[in-house]
Amino acid sequence: MTSAHNWNDIRIFVKQCTSLSKAGYNVSLVAANCKNQTVNGVNIVGVHTVIKSRLGRMRKTAKAIFENAKVLNADIYHFHDPELLPYGYKFIKEGKIVIYDAHEDVPRQILSKYWINKYLRKIISKLFERYENKIVAKLSGIVAATPSIAQRFVRINTNVIDINNFPLEDELACIESWEIKKNQICYIGGISEIRGNSELVDAMYGISEIQLIMAGSFSNIKFENILKHKKGWRNIDFRGLVDRKAVAQIMNESKAGIVTFLPLPNHIDAQPNKMFEYMSAGIPVIASHFPLWKEIIEGNDCGICVDPKNPNEIRDAITKIITNDTNAKRMGDNGRRAVLHKYNWNAESIKLINFYKEFIKI
Repeated sequence: MTSAHNWNDIRIFVKQCTSLSKAGYNVSLVAANCKNQTVNGVNIVGVHTVIKSRLGRMRKTAKAIFENAKVLNADIYHFHDPELLPYGYKFIKEGKIVIYDAHEDVPRQILSKYWINKYLRKIISKLFERYENKIVAKLSGIVAATPSIAQRFVRINTNVIDINNFPLEDELACIESWEIKKNQICYIGGISEIRGNSELVDAMYGISEIQLIMAGSFSNIKFENILKHKKGWRNIDFRGLVDRKAVAQIMNESKAGIVTFLPLPNHIDAQPNKMFEYMSAGIPVIASHFPLWKEIIEGNDCGICVDPKNPNEIRDAITKIITNDTNAKRMGDNGRRAVLHKYNWNAESIKLINFYKEFIKI
């Protein structure tokens, strides 16, 4: 069940639902504002609601998702959004097996939500954490998107597993030679202040003959206007939202991928999907110098870690990669090798299927 994600979300549908269906489970995905259909053996149940605000989604859409999911009378209910916590609890009271998929450390995430009054964020964060912990303690199991999120829940619920959002091995693999690549880097994902996009655009100012391909959607119109009026924007090729085929093409043409999130509590121990997707595509990664990220990037010699708040440092890393094809290709190959050996969805899907077998063997 998901009330906040698209039905074809990479983690939820492409990876988890498809893997479980292939393993023999009868899988239905209840999601908002999509059509009823069967894809990859998964029964998609579309729930149509008209929402005009986040609060509307959190209340009306979540309730509609619950009501449609209840009709299915499933053995296991696996939900992906914090707003579905009360409905997960309702299913528990009805004797169902209920799994909460925690994508984020939400209490820490709340601290950086621009749309929440900054004077209320700490209070709301503490209240939500208390509420979330109370529900989580009663659920059948927790699937966490990172080891750090799993650690947080282990003391509350004994049945916790981390299922990392690692890439599919071959989806983004570059089949072209390095020589076809252009003097460009790419950023693919949500575009917002907390993801370091302001500093990234500033870093592009003064770089000659190097372009940044930026694909994704802006968090709000105000931030979009700020970025587009920066001097560095002249070196940006903005593509907007693109499909997975276009993502692969952008990465195949680029010489590096960048993910320089700012050092907020919810970012430091995160494992951004795009970091591993860049590695999977065989291109170097320019990433924030958080300890965990340095362990992954520098530990596998597949990129450069920088201070995400320092445009000059970001600019230097971009220039260093673009001007040394031999070294860039070597780092890209190292990243690709690390994905094949460790950071891939195949290993995570086995963990997920074994986790389900603890509840129901088929």
